[in-house]
Amino acid sequence: MDCSAHGKPRKTRAVKVGRFTIGGSSPVSVQSMCNTDTRDLKATVDQIRRLEAAGCEIIRVAVPDMEAAQNLGRIKQAISIPLVADIHFDWRLAVEAVRQGVDKVRINPGNIGEKDKVKEVVRACASAGVPIRIGVNAGSLKALKENPKPRWTPYDWAKQMVKEALDEVRTLERLDFHNVVVSLKADDIERTLMANTLFASKSDIPLHIGVTEAGSFLAGTVKSSLGIGLLLSRGIGDTIRVSLTEDPAMQVRAAYEILKSLGLRRYGPDLVSCPTCGRCQVNVGKVIHELEERIYSDPQLLKQSEGMKIAVMGCVVNGPGEARSADFGVAGGKGRGIWIEKGKQMKVIKESEWVNEVIRKIRSSK
Repeated sequence: MDCSAHGKPRKTRAVKVGRFTIGGSSPVSVQSMCNTDTRDLKATVDQIRRLEAAGCEIIRVAVPDMEAAQNLGRIKQAISIPLVADIHFDWRLAVEAVRQGVDKVRINPGNIGEKDKVKEVVRACASAGVPIRIGVNAGSLKALKENPKPRWTPYDWAKQMVKEALDEVRTLERLDFHNVVVSLKADDIERTLMANTLFASKSDIPLHIGVTEAGSFLAGTVKSSLGIGLLLSRGIGDTIRVSLTEDPAMQVRAAYEILKSLGLRRYGPDLVSCPTCGRCQVNVGKVIHELEERIYSDPQLLKQSEGMKIAVMGCVVNGPGEARSADFGVAGGKGRGIWIEKGKQMKVIKESEWVNEVIRKIRSSK
């Protein structure tokens, strides 16, 4: 990461989650959460394996009851990436999750219960070397139980979020537990930015960042990109989860696209394509969508294309220039295009051959 282009990375403590490290000098990691019923072993494992193929590095599952908690061990044995148990309301589920071998436990200070119950969770996690994420959401703050409709400014919300996070941190630290990650999420950018920026000024604990309940794919990706991107550009954020009401695989891809756009991680190719206009006489949209489908559904192609710049352009206005600046690409004409590699025009190929030619070039490049 070039600190002249981005905010200087915040110095944080390192927290091990399975084979990954959150914080310290580690790259920003990508998380997602299953939307399957955790009690359904096959559905949950199948989804996790698909997410892992898409690049997910840490996966979280909901633990609504003891049956789900007792299924975590079987899930853990069937997957390769670290497993996080998402716990609300019942501290006993967290203890059972640790007993089942999870790699991290997420608790919500707004609903996990009194300090004596938290103490039992800490005792279990400390014994097993399992870290805890203190997950503070704006919609489930403790203060809202006393005042359900507070007339707070966004900054008031942020201060309350940070206060409740730090209160929980101090509870854990009084129990000599420091293996902690914190998240502070709201469903809007302003409160999310304020809360995380304020917390970052007060602690070296790694931050899991994201905009919660961001929405559908388009609206949610835009909101998440701005919120997460602004924090990362300030050097704040050690692991990310993009919350979308979509297939979790799209959450993973959106997360990597955010990191890729900031130069923080590599993930597949940089696909450059024009928006098309009345001059275009080829179907650029069909080509680019088919390319994305083939590349992002194939882990080998995804890996082989990592860092490549590929141009798919519709006409001769900007097409040749964009294709010449890419590793390779095509500039469209009428039902065909000029194939260009490393700035040189190599041949003319039919539009129907564009996708296979790009895939063939990726496979032969590495």
